[in-house]
This record gives sequence, C-alpha cells and structure tokens, in this order.
Amino acid sequence: MEWNIYFYNEQVKEQIATLPKCLKARCLALLDRMRSDGANLGSPHTESMGDGLFELRIKAQEGIARAFFCTLVDKKIVILHRVC
Repeated sequence: MEWNIYFYNEQVKEQIATLPKCLKARCLALLDRMRSDGANLGSPHTESMGDGLFELRIKAQEGIARAFFCTLVDKKIVILHRVC
C-alpha cells in the first residue's frame, strides 16, 4: 500500500510549484519516492527534527530547499511548510 501525500494548504502547494526548475524536479522525485517507500528516505534526504516533525532536504543546481512534514496514521504524509 502506497503512502498518500497531502499539502497542509494551497499556499504550501504553491510554494512547491514555484521552486526553480531543477529544485522542483528533485522535490517531485523525492515526493514520489516517499509515496512508494514511506517518509524515512534517510540522510541526506530526510531527517527527524523531533516530536513528529521531519525535514525533507532538496538539493539541486540552483541550491537547497527544505520542506517540513509530519506523518499521520494510515500512511499519510502532510507537507507543512517549504523554505528556500
């Protein structure tokens, strides 16, 4: 069973959509991996921040972006916020 990925709100979804081209492609590839393999992709891609909060690290030619997420029961991942 695959994981379901949700965005906390439309603003977060828009933040991901407006990433520079290579960062966006890398982010979408990592989200696809999370959908099939789960939230724990391991370092350097994901890291626990404690108390159920996790960080997705996105690296590409344009630089680095980060997204924070949490997991919920029934294999749900919620992308909470994106920073660049």
